[in-house]
Amino acid sequence: MTAFVRVCGPPNSNYLVGYPGISATLPRIEGKVEIRPLQGVDAPVAISLVTICLQRRETIHPSADSVTKKHLAAPRKDIVDIVGKEMLLFRCPAGKEYEKVYSMDLPFVIFIPYGRGGEEQSRRIPPASLQLTSRTAETYYEMVVLVQQGHSEQKKYAQPVPLQRYDNLSTFGMFNRPESAETVTDHLVTLGISLPRWSYGPSDPVSVYLKLSPNPDWLNKAKKVTIQKITIGIEEEITYNHEGDVPQTKVRQLAKQTQTVGVKMPESGYFTNLGLVFPAKDVRDSDGIIPRGKQAFPMYSVSGFTTAASLYKIEYFLTVKAHMTSAKDITLRQRIVVCPHDHTDCKAEMETIELSARDAAKLRPDNPMLPAPTIVRPADYNSLHCLGLTMVGHARKPLIE
Repeated sequence: MTAFVRVCGPPNSNYLVGYPGISATLPRIEGKVEIRPLQGVDAPVAISLVTICLQRRETIHPSADSVTKKHLAAPRKDIVDIVGKEMLLFRCPAGKEYEKVYSMDLPFVIFIPYGRGGEEQSRRIPPASLQLTSRTAETYYEMVVLVQQGHSEQKKYAQPVPLQRYDNLSTFGMFNRPESAETVTDHLVTLGISLPRWSYGPSDPVSVYLKLSPNPDWLNKAKKVTIQKITIGIEEEITYNHEGDVPQTKVRQLAKQTQTVGVKMPESGYFTNLGLVFPAKDVRDSDGIIPRGKQAFPMYSVSGFTTAASLYKIEYFLTVKAHMTSAKDITLRQRIVVCPHDHTDCKAEMETIELSARDAAKLRPDNPMLPAPTIVRPADYNSLHCLGLTMVGHARKPLIE
């Protein structure tokens, strides 16, 4: 008899407990696998083996966003990996081919790796779920339950699980320290910038303190330089197959702001403060309605964010360009971090992360103290009760409690 299999999360909660990327919260997937008869009301099912694992699928097709190149380019490339370890939930006793059961509830907990160290894939923090436009790159996760029923083929049942990362929230102290950089052109002018913070989310303000300084050794020449305009922009750089033989990089400009200056280089240098708003993607459609999201992908207000997977990586840069006469234009490209949540949402998450870390402190990964499996066999006392039936004389009747 074919089994009906489904995966349930904890009551009134998500499968995912904790915050992936933050080791103190012990990120994990909790739930139970439920097995019942699929056909007939009281026909027991034969079960030999039940396992569960968290599977990551990654695919890239860099030319998918181009109508002409789509069919001419190499086909879509994909990989499938198991995150953490596969978990054995049930195996019938030695010497028996299968166990006949009316119902099975098998609790499980799968710990998501949270260690950055080591080259082994199993210790790396898994990248967040993401689907770029036209599916040029995507990462998605699913819980895969494998059930062996006697002689029949092993069947797999997949349940998508959206996974987010929380180690790049803009509220973390490491992102709120000023970052500075400088570069020189023609030995005449030095461009220096300073960012008060360097992690941004949708609609967050991006401000840059900028200084153009003349070279004191070439002051007469430097004073003839005219600063025409200063441009700042944000670029998204996606590298496909970055760990492979033929990496392919695509750069896209997300935002741009230009300030007209038109002044000669002052002896003391030129200072200014420039800013723009990090672009946000409108999740609503033309009627103002938020469409139902895909189960495997969280709905973000950005098209992409800083992430690195096996087949692709996405990076962001703040570019500052000073256009000048009597000297070459000068460009500075500074790496920034893009978070899928805005600063307000990041602040709201901080308290919850703290509570989650407090709860996780009581948990032991080597012995998570799972509830015992509940297995009802036909020979058990009142076994039909689990199916909502009971015996009245020699007839099966609906159970009225």
